[in-house]
Amino acid sequence: MKIATAAYPLDWLDSWAQYEDKLAAWVEDAAGQGADLLVFPEYGAMELATLAGAEAAADLQTSITVVSERMEDAAALHLKLAAAHNVHILGASAPVKADYDLPVNRAEFYAPCGARDHQDKQIMTMFERDPWQIGAGCPLKLFDTALGKIGILICYDSEFPLLGRALQEADVILVPSCTEALAGYWRVRIGAMSRALEMQCVTAQSSVVGSAPWSTSVETNVGMGGIFGPPDTGFPSTGVLAEGRLNQPGWTLAEVDLKTIADVRAAGVVRNRSHWPEQEERGKTSRILLKR
Repeated sequence: MKIATAAYPLDWLDSWAQYEDKLAAWVEDAAGQGADLLVFPEYGAMELATLAGAEAAADLQTSITVVSERMEDAAALHLKLAAAHNVHILGASAPVKADYDLPVNRAEFYAPCGARDHQDKQIMTMFERDPWQIGAGCPLKLFDTALGKIGILICYDSEFPLLGRALQEADVILVPSCTEALAGYWRVRIGAMSRALEMQCVTAQSSVVGSAPWSTSVETNVGMGGIFGPPDTGFPSTGVLAEGRLNQPGWTLAEVDLKTIADVRAAGVVRNRSHWPEQEERGKTSRILLKR
């Protein structure tokens, strides 16, 4: 498959038609470059808050409500584009008011056959806990698709090895992200690359980029697209299959061969994925006193 991962800017939208045109252009661009799987970033849907006007877009809790109310319309648009271009799409995540005490950070996954499902973020960052008041939603899922087995770790989730281990059967793990500083981008990137090493799979990171001065929550964004694998047999020595340019909007693309993933898991120079259980015994510690 060919994966396209986005460095996606948030725009001010004067109408729903403007959003339709923007998304259609992005999908057409990736599909035109041969992409089979498109990855949009975390909180990329926050631009939909602008459709309710400047006051709503600037107020955090109001913007959460406004965006949540737009997500079914967004789903219909994504399904239409997925079918028209015969691509799988991970839509930009959004705060969604669902059957939980708090809104969840939800990314919808769309197949060209018309199927859809979602993945909710598992572990909230400090700003999501307060002031956003976002909570955890559904458990992790493994999506069995025509392209292979795909998992999703939304931004901060990629920094937790046990969440990656829960997706050990995934061929590809998608990592949509939204980070306001270069350090944040690198935390997520290091997490994505670490999960690729540990699970001997491919990870694909997307980012929100640029400024959104109309917002008080996603006003500054730093990042780029990147696709990573284990630095082992069949993959680049750096583990980097492709990377974009920092803060430059657009797609980053790379070819991914499921056979290469299977081969490195079976006969790689190292076998992190299969040797993982050995940690359970060897990871125990003894306390040694080396002072008087």
